[in-house]
Amino acid sequence: MTLTSYADGTPHDITLDGEMLAVRSRQGGSRSLWKLAAGGADAALQWVDGSAASTPHLLAALEAAFEHRPAHKSLAVAAPALAEELTHTGVLLASPDGGVRAFRDMLWQQPRLWLPTVHAPMAQRHALTNGKVHPLRTPKPRGVLYQRFIPWLGKTFSFRSIDFERDLGIFNRWMNDPDVAKIWDEEGDLDKHRAYLSGIDCDPHMYSMIASFDGEPFAYFEMYWAKESRIAPFYDVQDYDRGWHVLVGEPSFRGKACATAWLTSISHYIFLCDPRTQRAVGEPRIDHVQQIRNLDKSGYAKVKEFDLPHKRAQLVMMLRERYFIDSLWLPRGDAPAATHAKPV
Repeated sequence: MTLTSYADGTPHDITLDGEMLAVRSRQGGSRSLWKLAAGGADAALQWVDGSAASTPHLLAALEAAFEHRPAHKSLAVAAPALAEELTHTGVLLASPDGGVRAFRDMLWQQPRLWLPTVHAPMAQRHALTNGKVHPLRTPKPRGVLYQRFIPWLGKTFSFRSIDFERDLGIFNRWMNDPDVAKIWDEEGDLDKHRAYLSGIDCDPHMYSMIASFDGEPFAYFEMYWAKESRIAPFYDVQDYDRGWHVLVGEPSFRGKACATAWLTSISHYIFLCDPRTQRAVGEPRIDHVQQIRNLDKSGYAKVKEFDLPHKRAQLVMMLRERYFIDSLWLPRGDAPAATHAKPV
């Protein structure tokens, strides 16, 4: 099976043949070989001397190794020239035997594998907005924000910042879909939806995104800082809690296989953006049964029901620790199958 990794924003194709992993960059064509030895605690990834060795290649090889060996929580790594750089970020940790190991939960906290552009966390300084004290927020990101190859679909899932000229028409069509309108209650004309998106663009605490599979748009996401949001009064909100909204506009992408991909990935993106974010939250309508079921299967805990002006909501929450320790970027339970279910 061939997988794709986006280490340092560059696509790398990784193929497993027996015990050999071959990594090839699509930009420049450099190729490295790695031996993947499985054996419980003795599982190891070893660079084959003489092949191209680089940090992105090792990151791509590690991502693929854990995908191919999902039962392994760690791997011994033999790539001496690269070890020093990667121990400073936690990709590799020194082991008692004098070598280094990669741990799956720490690898998945490395933004350079999934974010095309990585920024250091903004220095903390507090501000006051509408009577709410909160940290200053980073400028809104633009362009492609996240990309991840989904093994069970064989497709790349990604999302990017919204482009008004490019995306207004499709956003308008999605909002006027009867199944979407029943949940969002935002049907209307282009002017209404232009004003809706403009309002979010002017709000420094929210931003809009378009999600795609292999470049085909299928969904709209909103990301927000919880402390400045409408749900802040309803729980013990922390400075870096983040929440999200979603609508899946294309009926052919509604179903379990796609939902497990985008839902686990948006949680991942929240935790990659800022290491100070310890909780991802949501507030779906209490009667949106399918969405709540998807959240439950993806590891979100149901905290409580509460009333917002426009809906009765279910507060749900994901802890950073649980996401990474329990490998919640993978589907829970049985393997997903492509279905055409009700909108999620």
